[in-house]
Amino acid sequence: MVDVPDISIVVPVYGSDSTLVPLYERVASAVAPIPASFELIFVDDRGPGNPWEIISRMARSDPRVIGLKLSRNFGQHSAIMAGIDLARGRWLVIMDCDLQDRPEEIPRLWAEAQKRHDVVIGRRVERQDGFFKRLFSRVFHSVFKYMTDESSDPAQSNFGIYSRKVVDIVKELSEQPRVFLHLVRWAGFDVTPIDIEHGRRDEGKSAYTLRRKLSLAMDIIVSYSNKPLKMCVQFGFFMAFAAFCYGAWIFIRYFLFNYTPAGWTSVMVSLFFLSGVLLFGMGILGIYIGRVFNQVKGRPLYVVDDRTPVFVKDDSL
Repeated sequence: MVDVPDISIVVPVYGSDSTLVPLYERVASAVAPIPASFELIFVDDRGPGNPWEIISRMARSDPRVIGLKLSRNFGQHSAIMAGIDLARGRWLVIMDCDLQDRPEEIPRLWAEAQKRHDVVIGRRVERQDGFFKRLFSRVFHSVFKYMTDESSDPAQSNFGIYSRKVVDIVKELSEQPRVFLHLVRWAGFDVTPIDIEHGRRDEGKSAYTLRRKLSLAMDIIVSYSNKPLKMCVQFGFFMAFAAFCYGAWIFIRYFLFNYTPAGWTSVMVSLFFLSGVLLFGMGILGIYIGRVFNQVKGRPLYVVDDRTPVFVKDDSL
């Protein structure tokens, strides 16, 4: 019979080779005092560097370390789902590989979860990120809250602990893209936040450029809300009503006051304005149709290229 670990720790890996061994060591040290076994799942999302060699070496040294190598870069959230699909633990912890999610906070998350909470999320009271990253996060969460009518806290991230019941329900959801924390909230589970310390990024920089952040923000909003479509309908109704009122006013002035409006300038401005509005609305509709197209193709979220086998313990690490 295969032993089921108490905690599965899923770490998507992208461009942080130098932090992998310290992360493993700090996780092992942090979890040691609590009465729980663990497995540590690294998912190589095929970023820069050569993390697979490091992960394989750690897996040979410690059977609690499991590596999963994707065939290409599928993105952080797909990598997280790959690790979740492989995880066997009764509880699941998701954390980043850059050590900004501090492994020392895992015992606190575990202790809070034992108070009959299915979801416990770390709330970064003092984020150790740059000004523009924090600003973008606040703007995104404000827009997301408005678009979806759901509560959203920019101080929270995926770093938290989730019960097996929550994990199994989220795994049944087949939509794309799958953003784990948002699916947890959609499923209706109560989220218990606790204040944690956010670590500094000592090496490297975030892989999320402004372009990738905007793309991800649009993906999430379109995937979890149809409010942009409703806003296009409302705006179209408003424009039609305004045009009707303006036409009625011109009609009254023409017959009662013999007023003839200047034609070319107003017509061209109105034409370009309405053309822009129509193209904008068609673009929003096209994005939703594209999401439907991607969904009906039924392609997997990720493709696995390799995974670490079960090795006999090797002390060469």
